[in-house]
Amino acid sequence: MTMRDFTVDELAPVTSLDVAEQAFQMTEEAFRGFYEQTARPVWIYLARTTGDPRLADDLMQEAYYRLLRANVVFETDDHRRHYLFRIATNLVRDHRRRPSRETAELAADMPSASTVDQATTQIDVTRAMGRLKPRERSLLWLAYAQGCSHEEIAQVMGVKTASLKALLHRARRRLAGFLGGGDTLPRRTNPGGRS
Repeated sequence: MTMRDFTVDELAPVTSLDVAEQAFQMTEEAFRGFYEQTARPVWIYLARTTGDPRLADDLMQEAYYRLLRANVVFETDDHRRHYLFRIATNLVRDHRRRPSRETAELAADMPSASTVDQATTQIDVTRAMGRLKPRERSLLWLAYAQGCSHEEIAQVMGVKTASLKALLHRARRRLAGFLGGGDTLPRRTNPGGRS
């Protein structure tokens, strides 16, 4: 096999595709509108799931960057929004996988189950959410704060829709337990008529 030189004319079709232009499928104006609609909910989601507002700032910036660089055609703004939340969820997961001193210190500072039982009447929702597993926090946040349907949550979290009802039930019960009551949270009904 021999190598041959290519002419400029032969390379023109390949180089005429502007890769950067393909990656940014939104105009600046469209992005600004999308950002204004989604920035606050995404930041709140990241802050609640990580428990760290500064980390939420960093992860939100990375989420939007990855959204803009993704070579994905979005059917609707809802599709784009769900994709953004999926990216944010994956960034939180990736961050949690990295061992760090701060994570170890936070884990050491978490109160034991007996401490939670003694102070159960003093725990507020924020602290109770902090005691949940990251996945449970994400599920509850998407269901109750964002008002996502079961299908949307399943897509964002990467789980099967059929298992979502049980996952939400367990997360709701754990949160209610941390708040010191029975199943005190309202049941999440699916907007499609199924719960």
